[in-house]
Amino acid sequence: MTQIFKGRPPRLAVVFQNTGWPLYFVTLNSLGRQPILACEAVHNAWIDYAVKGVGFGAGVGRYVIMPDHIHAFVRIGPDMKLKRWSAGVKRALSAVLKSTGVPPVVCPDGGLKSYWQPGLFDRLLRHNESYAEKWDYVHKNPVRANLVQNAADWPYQGEIVTIDRV
Repeated sequence: MTQIFKGRPPRLAVVFQNTGWPLYFVTLNSLGRQPILACEAVHNAWIDYAVKGVGFGAGVGRYVIMPDHIHAFVRIGPDMKLKRWSAGVKRALSAVLKSTGVPPVVCPDGGLKSYWQPGLFDRLLRHNESYAEKWDYVHKNPVRANLVQNAADWPYQGEIVTIDRV
């Protein structure tokens, strides 16, 4: 008997998550890893989008904005999809980058012109330890990148909603 699978298989959230909103660890990368994200304008737009997102079923917990990528912990409610949330945040941050005069990156083949790599990296978190471990790693990113000596000194990080997994 041959099985035919249409589309993508069900997310682990369907299999493992019986209660509560799924918690994702997401990473959004700038196209070509251009260092265009670590600035006050992008940070303010990120905060604005994340605060508004709570009303639409997307709760951003802790996050760090690095020069070429953003790490965030996001809870997605039943009326929101991770893909929709990420497309919206990319759109909002692209508008800010454009308004500040940052040009989009053009791929060498000339086919793609954007601020963002297509898609995103996401991982469904199922265990409390996993959240704490990942936050420790993310929080220390600016130190590993030699941007600051103390992680707490990095200005482009924060927490929009408290996620009770630590």
